[in-house]
Amino acid sequence: MNIICMKWGKKFSSEYVNRLYAMVSRNMDTKFRFVCFTENSIGIRPEVEIQALPELELPPGLPERGWRKLTVFKKNFGGLSGTTLFLDLDVVIVGNLNVFFNQTGDFLIAHDKKNSNNREGNSSVFRFVIGKYPQILDYFEKNSEQVKREVRHEQAYLSREIDKLGKLAFWPDDWVPSFKYQCCPSWLKSWFIAPSIPRGARVILFHGLPNPPEAISGHSGKWYRHIKPSPWIKDYWINNE
Repeated sequence: MNIICMKWGKKFSSEYVNRLYAMVSRNMDTKFRFVCFTENSIGIRPEVEIQALPELELPPGLPERGWRKLTVFKKNFGGLSGTTLFLDLDVVIVGNLNVFFNQTGDFLIAHDKKNSNNREGNSSVFRFVIGKYPQILDYFEKNSEQVKREVRHEQAYLSREIDKLGKLAFWPDDWVPSFKYQCCPSWLKSWFIAPSIPRGARVILFHGLPNPPEAISGHSGKWYRHIKPSPWIKDYWINNE
């Protein structure tokens, strides 16, 4: 069972990789291979397998943003094979992960709750088979400017292309709640009630703001959104086995 993540640039420190590995280790009942693809492995714990960050072929001068995730669809990516689970560095794992490998489906991804009426995934947690969809990356690298005019980000493009193949499927909603949309109470209640773990949750998604440290301290990152502190996150988001 492959579990992979990516770290590049300065947004996330090595500590995020270390915490992610620890959470995975505590929540897997079977052997797994954990690989981090990065250009800077300083500070990453020795249990994590390090591989070079894949290059994304874009026209000179264009910003990369989050599109680098699409490199996981390279043929022979990382010398891996078989079923692979991708996790963003800022997720918080609160339940067993084996179910993500047992769930029926060819390609599975979290449903993007910001656009809940659309067939669009949140790529914080998705499962695929190494080498199965190389055309996803090939088409983007050859047509990146056109794709960026058509969709907002990498996960919208990925969802669109997989859906064209009839393979797009979503995890059960209760497994992958959004911290902002499922853990936090409504605006009025947020002044009196702290965020909590929804029933059945396994991986909590942190997209945009706040990130886990901000959520712990009760800073939403937005002037129009109020949240109370969520100290319970520290019980899961810790760097040990």
